[in-house]
Amino acid sequence: MPGRQETGEAQATALEREGGLELVLAGVWQITAPRPSWTQVLGDRKPARVRPQVDEVGKWDTSLLLFLFEVQEWCRRTGATWDSAALPERIAVLLQQFVKAHEKSEPHDRSDSFLTSVGRTTIDTWVRARSASTFLGESVIGLVKLLRAPRRFRWRDCLHEMQLCGAMALPIVSLISFLVGLIMAYQAAVQLRQFGADIYVADLVGLSVVREMGPLMAAIILAGRTGAAFAATLANMKANDEVDALESLGISPVQFLVLPRLIALAVMMPLLALYSNGVGILGGMAVAAGVLEIPPSAYWIETQSIVDLSDVNSGLLKSVAFGVLIGLSGCLRGLQAERSAAGVGQAATSAVVTGILLIIVADALFAVVFNILGW
Repeated sequence: MPGRQETGEAQATALEREGGLELVLAGVWQITAPRPSWTQVLGDRKPARVRPQVDEVGKWDTSLLLFLFEVQEWCRRTGATWDSAALPERIAVLLQQFVKAHEKSEPHDRSDSFLTSVGRTTIDTWVRARSASTFLGESVIGLVKLLRAPRRFRWRDCLHEMQLCGAMALPIVSLISFLVGLIMAYQAAVQLRQFGADIYVADLVGLSVVREMGPLMAAIILAGRTGAAFAATLANMKANDEVDALESLGISPVQFLVLPRLIALAVMMPLLALYSNGVGILGGMAVAAGVLEIPPSAYWIETQSIVDLSDVNSGLLKSVAFGVLIGLSGCLRGLQAERSAAGVGQAATSAVVTGILLIIVADALFAVVFNILGW
């Protein structure tokens, strides 16, 4: 019989009536047994109205509701009229609850629109910029107060931080600087040997290390070592309410915690840069002596002839700026951290990323300014 399907004991028959389709359901509808498929019962017909009849249905459970829900959803999609007047009140109520539960379970697009995302990003950027400018202003005010009353400064803490970020960083700075000088000399030797200009390896390594790589390598090492340590220390103090305790006592956290670290980095960075320069030149000298068979004395004389005081001063000026930027980024991220253990780790990570980013940007600005000034 066209439009009729029998699957087990559950039956569904579609009878064409004037103005629509009458859906007659019969048999036992159980969720554990197969039930008819609406698409097969419907076939290729497209009725304008569907009216279900369940008078011949015996026992039933959720299986009947699922079938009726499938038919109702088809009517909603195609625009056909769903006539549930013949359904018993109990089945109609349960079907309505079933439809509402399905609507609540449907996923909704909760993503922000483009304008909302732009607005929130702009507000977040403005808040971060205002916080950074406030912190920078407090640091400058604290430095002015230090110059007016140096006796009130915590020199013992500053000397302790100098030891941590200076003397304690010598091993890693030595290793990285030596390897950088060695790599640069080896790469230059491969190219210069083709033209018989082996001695100019000293020129290339000397200028590159003194003007760029020495201060830059020392700054990147301290950004990952000291900047992260500053952020983690201050974030842990904030999580333990120590920063709030200082403020409640009328003590500025910037003067008490930040300035000793900033001054320690600003003082030690030029010394570490000079040390990095010497170790980097020593690495180039080792390659020149071992690969190019250039005597160390000849290498040193050639380095002295190409590197002058202006090159050294430019590297020292960069190192001071790099030290201040590392200190500011580390202390700022530490004071902005959340009051939790996760916030301490996030502050340390953010301090490293911010510090390295500021170092690269500052180095690019120095390159442009030095080019304009003819340095």
